[in-house]
Amino acid sequence: MHLLEKDSVIELGIAAMERAAMERAAMERVSLSVGMSADSCPLPTSRARHGARQWLTWLALTLLLGCAASDRQADAVDSVSAAIGDAPVRDALESASMWRDAHTLLERRCVVCHGCYDAPCQLALSSITGVQRGASKAEIYNGSRLLAVAPTRLFVDARSEAEWRKKDFFSVLPGGTAGASGPGLLLSMLNLKQKNPTPAGSSLSEHFELDIAAKRECPRADEFAKFEKKHPLWGMPYALPALSPAEQKVLVQWVEAGAPGRDVAPVSSREVQMVARWERFLNQPSLKARLMSRYIYEHLFLASIHFDRDPTRASTDEAPLFFRMVRSRTPSGERPDEIATRRPFDDPGKGPFYYRIVPRLGSVLAKTHMPYLLDEAKLARYQELFLEPDYVVTELPSYAPASAANPFATYAALPVDSRYRFMLDEAHFTISGFIKGPVCRGQIALDVIDDRFWITFVDPRSPAIAREAGLLARSTKDLRLPAEQGSNGALVNWSRYARAERRHMKAKSEFLEQIATSPKIVTLAQIWDGDGSNDNAALTVLRHFDNATVIKGLAGGSPKSAWVVSYGILERIHYLLVAGFDVFGNIGHQLHTRLYMDYLRMEAEHNFLLLLPKAARRPLVDSWYRDTNGRTKDLVYGKIARFDQESGIDYQTAQPERELHTLLSEHLAPILQHKHDLSSDPDGLQTALAPITRLSGRSASLLPELSFLEVTHPSGEASHYTLLRDSAHTNVAHLFREDKRRRPSEDRVTLLRGFVGAYPHALFRVAASDLPAFVRALQQLDGESAYATLRDRYSLRRTSPDFWSHSDRIHDAYRAQEPLEAGLFDYNRLDDR
Repeated sequence: MHLLEKDSVIELGIAAMERAAMERAAMERVSLSVGMSADSCPLPTSRARHGARQWLTWLALTLLLGCAASDRQADAVDSVSAAIGDAPVRDALESASMWRDAHTLLERRCVVCHGCYDAPCQLALSSITGVQRGASKAEIYNGSRLLAVAPTRLFVDARSEAEWRKKDFFSVLPGGTAGASGPGLLLSMLNLKQKNPTPAGSSLSEHFELDIAAKRECPRADEFAKFEKKHPLWGMPYALPALSPAEQKVLVQWVEAGAPGRDVAPVSSREVQMVARWERFLNQPSLKARLMSRYIYEHLFLASIHFDRDPTRASTDEAPLFFRMVRSRTPSGERPDEIATRRPFDDPGKGPFYYRIVPRLGSVLAKTHMPYLLDEAKLARYQELFLEPDYVVTELPSYAPASAANPFATYAALPVDSRYRFMLDEAHFTISGFIKGPVCRGQIALDVIDDRFWITFVDPRSPAIAREAGLLARSTKDLRLPAEQGSNGALVNWSRYARAERRHMKAKSEFLEQIATSPKIVTLAQIWDGDGSNDNAALTVLRHFDNATVIKGLAGGSPKSAWVVSYGILERIHYLLVAGFDVFGNIGHQLHTRLYMDYLRMEAEHNFLLLLPKAARRPLVDSWYRDTNGRTKDLVYGKIARFDQESGIDYQTAQPERELHTLLSEHLAPILQHKHDLSSDPDGLQTALAPITRLSGRSASLLPELSFLEVTHPSGEASHYTLLRDSAHTNVAHLFREDKRRRPSEDRVTLLRGFVGAYPHALFRVAASDLPAFVRALQQLDGESAYATLRDRYSLRRTSPDFWSHSDRIHDAYRAQEPLEAGLFDYNRLDDR
């Protein structure tokens, strides 16, 4: 009996749920789980475990609908029959409760450092599967490796603990390492911190290595004694306060009980139906539908899919449940058998495959979480974009790397307008793929962008977009992307991409001149206004050295630079930095990706320049690209990238760039998102905080890249803000020695409401009554000594006794403010200045 395959079974199950759960809304849930044996079923949610009657009702319902069973992500498959007596039920309930309590602690105390790809020793504690996988001495972030390494993506690249052992992951639990005895690494590290707490009030730099690029020490169980002797203060949580005795007891008891638990995804009846509906849609047999589904999958493979606009589960205390889209060897109704490839456009192998939607397991991380709504309206939209237009697909494109890595070749049959509209509808998600993407640490990729810039888009109704299909068809060979070389890029091949880009920009310049039949063609009418209702039309990107954030709206004052993105740029960004990038690739692949992104930034900047008076374009390029040669500038605006027509905008001031920023804000006013603006602050602190937004130069340069500010009120309530340093550079066109291109005297500050970013460098807490003094202290920053005084008075240092209680508060506040987008912050970047 296959739950997602048999509609009659779904209906029967729903009816049974309604009868059995009349008094408790939590009983309307079916549990899907991972890592279950064939004779076990998932446990009920916490609010459903109240007495034998509820347990038996839940059990009967589960047996009726069938249990989910899979080594990884699973959906509802084979019915399970089992006779459960009182004792096993009590044992199961106790184990579930123990794992729930342990998982809560792991999330709030451990996953905040051990979550993303850059988790120390690859120890991902965001799920029981990650705990069981253990740790590795291998480094993911290695910018000098000559050959790509095998990927180690949790839930994807191995199906069992035994397979992870073959990939040189070692256990952190007792008895997990052959010949080793003792409590296991996880408890050993926690016990080490209990014996040697983090020194209070002293500089941690004397005892700890806080540079995230520093080489990690990843001892196995039989190496721990040597590690303890060498680093007695390096217990866990590393360079942070120890767990409280009560918290320590919870984890000790859980580990000593055998670390029981399973990654469970409680799925509602509606979600079950929506999964079935979408899988039917994505697996239609026609060539036209199959090409559409491939395109959708290659753009949504990183998405945190949800089926409700507000997926919070009001009747329970659980977090929202998200899903992901995979390619499976098995069809709907059977256990998913995910095809693990490095990239979503890699060859899935011989035989049929199917697009499946499976629960996304593990903790939600702010760095990687990208929510995406699939509902009835979205299904109708895809139908409108891809299936209703009159075009014919005579054959499906190849998965050969040279063509699959080039979306303009692969999807030549799909209308350009449909592709562009698909990405524009959710432009924030599309750009988030580049900003959050498949990596957690990306200085090489991110030093190609300014610290804060605005993004707008060419209107899909523009004459340029209407005729862009012809340009893209003629330039397909020149739009090839580095991923065609796989993950072992050869550095000697770079020159061909450089030549191709120059040819493309010359062709684009000629194309623009040809369609510019009137000098008034380049006006604000060419900027997409979100069709009057879509707030994805205006975005702000904020870089924080080796990570970044994108938000809706035009945040902060006038930025240094701005992008106007067309379909061709948007598609290439996705296939360069999202679908085509491999964090496990070699140095050649990573350098090619970085260098190629230079061209995409330049082309987007070129589009912005066309809105300005002709005379203002090259001087602005000169200011953006100080200390670079003329050939580089010519790719932005000059001999290679040209447009000799005058802008159709009637400028009224001697500062056309700033005037254009204002005009863009006015043009997009109906759809601009303001939730992060100080002007929309409901707590009445705008006047007190406003001077912070005017900080510049020395005082701004002394602030961290990203800080969270909590302002506490006498009522006990708190307001939360994000303080960002906009770091100035002479240019962002050079690959190395970023520190030599820094211009601290030109730094500025952006202050936003709420939480923006995933990696705070500092946590400030200020009483509302003390806010004027805090602002004055920021204004008077003139050196490291002044900053240290500021931190001592207003910040939560790594050694602060109430660090964890503060951490819990800001996570709770984030979840309350952004229930859909919130995730766990990462404390690996917290500084100790």
